[in-house]
This record gives sequence, structure tokens and C-alpha cells, in this order.
Amino acid sequence: MRPEDLLLPTPSGVCCKPGGFYIDPTRPVDRALITHGHSDHARAGHGAVLATQETLDIMRLRYGNDFAGSTQAIRYGETVTLNGVTATFHPAGHVLGSAQIAVERGGCRIVASGDYKNVPDPTCTPFELVPCDVFITEATFGLPVFRHPDPDAEIAKLLHSVTLFPERAHLVGAYSLGKAQRVIALIRKAGYREPIYLHGAMETLSRYYLAKGIDLGELRPVRDVKKTELGGTITLCPPSALKEVWSRRFPDPVTAYASGWMRVRARARQSLVQLPLVISDHADWDGLRDTIAATGAFEIWVTHGQEDALVHWCSTQGLKARPLDIVGYGDEDETDGTSGEAEAGNPA
Repeated sequence: MRPEDLLLPTPSGVCCKPGGFYIDPTRPVDRALITHGHSDHARAGHGAVLATQETLDIMRLRYGNDFAGSTQAIRYGETVTLNGVTATFHPAGHVLGSAQIAVERGGCRIVASGDYKNVPDPTCTPFELVPCDVFITEATFGLPVFRHPDPDAEIAKLLHSVTLFPERAHLVGAYSLGKAQRVIALIRKAGYREPIYLHGAMETLSRYYLAKGIDLGELRPVRDVKKTELGGTITLCPPSALKEVWSRRFPDPVTAYASGWMRVRARARQSLVQLPLVISDHADWDGLRDTIAATGAFEIWVTHGQEDALVHWCSTQGLKARPLDIVGYGDEDETDGTSGEAEAGNPA
């Protein structure tokens, strides 16, 4: 079977016509297989959704109980058959519940990775390499400039600043799903035992992580804390909140932003960030290349990000490669939890 006969890019996302489903569709469809809960991959309104239990729970928390007509949970390593096509979910290492989806029929296996990273993360199941014929990879950080540093060293910068400026509050911008919880876990790993405060947008998902057994230490909502009590503390908030009136409730705040994009100084300046923390939940340039090579795939399909650069690199390695040019994937949840909606605890 030709790969295009199994999976085909369409304006609504990657479609498996023989199986009657889409993977991470960008528009409402009858049946969707979802890799993870970020809003650029997991949308409401589908007829039926198949995903890990954690992804289904996260979608329910964000969109309400009626986010899909029906749902079915699948475990890592479990296979379902849809009209003669098999689909198996494997850990992607991106956020809690994130999965790669291996689709197979007629001796052809295609792995749709969604978003992934191949470095340790205490808040989610580690990435699993899945050999395949065709690998669909993201390219969010698909340029040689993006080589992510040791995240523990980045957290050390934050804690050093807290020690240097005990009278100032430290605000850390981070995506509300996955990044915030990983940053908290890294702070705890570094030995910080004080309470960590949360913007309203962070509360629901962080409580869910706690309920799933992820140790994040003592977390407190920041909404009712007096300004005078916030000196020397650490608060997690959506990146957009760093620029809002909300941030004025803190004493002389030091603004930080945890993102792979903080490797680009111009982006840090545009975000009004004083302390850029290069911490990413996506594979960097080396991680992308290493993963592609290790899959053994002879053909690579590249989704959102720096598609052209990664396609070119693949061609230099003798691999057939193509960009999918699907509109709708990108920075996940950067504007989650702004203004009053966030302070009500709704992560959007």
C-alpha cells in the first residue's frame, strides 16, 4: 500500500480514508483520533473522539462535558481496528497523556507524532521510539539555532534570582497545560520547598496533574494573597498575563518566560521578559534529527514549524520528505487564561 492511500493531508488535517478517521483535525469531523490536549490539536465539536484517558479528561476540563458526541479511551500500547486499519497509541513525551499514533494497513506503517520531545520529563510518560515506514514529525524548533540547554540549569537561574532579590516577586510565564506543571516539577527537583502560587488559569489543570499522582508540592491560588505577602515568591501564569494589569498586584516583579522561543532574544524583548528560561516541551533541532533517523522511516512528512529547513535536511540524508502545509497548528495556548476568565480558574 502506498502511504498516500493510508493517510492523506487535507484542509481538515491528516485523513485516513480507508479507516474513516482524521488525526488531530483542525475542523469538526465525524471521527477524530487526538494526540494530546493542546488547543491547536484538540478541538471541540467532533462526532467521536479516540484518545488517551488523560487527553479526554483534559478536553473535558477545557471544553465541557459535551465537547464531542462520544468518546473512547485508549491505553499506551493498545491497538484498535477501524474499518480494517489498525491504530496504536504510543507515548510522545510532550505533556500528560500525549501520544504518537501508529496507523497500519497492508504492511505500511505511518506514525503521526503530534508534538513530542525525547528528553526526561517527570510530569509525563517518556517518548517511545516507534519504527515505521513514514514518520509525520513536527518542526516547531526545526532550525539549527534551536538547541535546548539543560532545563535544570535554566531553573537554577530562576532560583538564583529569587535568592538575589528576596523582596521581589518572580512571575514565570508558561503554557497552562504541560509547561507550567513541568516547570513546577523542575523547581521542586532543585530543592525549592516553599509554596508556589498560581494564576487562575493554572489551577484546574494543575489540580488534575496532582490527582494523577504528579508531585508538584504545595500550590496556592494567588488571587486572595496581599501584595505585601508576595515578595520573594514564585508565581506561574500564562505568558500573556505578564503584560496585563494583573501583574501589577506583585511587588516589583521579575518577569520570566519558560519557552524554547526564549532562545531568540528579540522574542524575549517583545514579551517584556527580564529572565528568559529556555525550557521547551518540543524536540529541538538535534532531537528532531535523531528521532527521524532512529525511526528507520524512508519518508518524512513535516507539519507545523520550520518545515522547509527540516525537509531540506532530510533530503541531504537521502530521505524522501515533504511539508504538509496544514494550517491550524502552532504555538499552543499562548493566550490561555487572560483577564477575568482566567482569574475565575477557567483555563480556556
